Amino acid sequence: MLPNLILFDGVCVLCNGWARFVAGHDRAGVFRLATAQSDTGQRIYRQLGLSPVTFDTLVVYLDGRHHIDSDAILTVLTAFGGLWRAAAILRLIPGPLRDWAYRHIARRRYRLFGRHQACPMPTPEVRARLL
Repeated sequence: MLPNLILFDGVCVLCNGWARFVAGHDRAGVFRLATAQSDTGQRIYRQLGLSPVTFDTLVVYLDGRHHIDSDAILTVLTAFGGLWRAAAILRLIPGPLRDWAYRHIARRRYRLFGRHQACPMPTPEVRARLL
């Protein structure tokens, strides 16, 4: 079984910001991180039938189950506990609508937030969680 894991696009500025956010807010150390470009990321994307090239989908494993798109984000936030559990209220928004918004941003993330030429050196907090 996989550990609790978040796969993110390692060259995406937004996605790297998400990884830093997780490292700073996941005080219980629930999640490990891996880039979609890594061997682990590539293997998992293929197993799930996701594109191992575009990385438009955030993948989260928690307690042996995978979550994608907006559900992945909400799964992570609620796993932080405390006030972050309030994010669960966003599940009242129908999944297809949440996922449409997620995909709208995901397809434009490089244009909106930028792209690194290669996966940047992770911060010490992120490095400690990388697979």
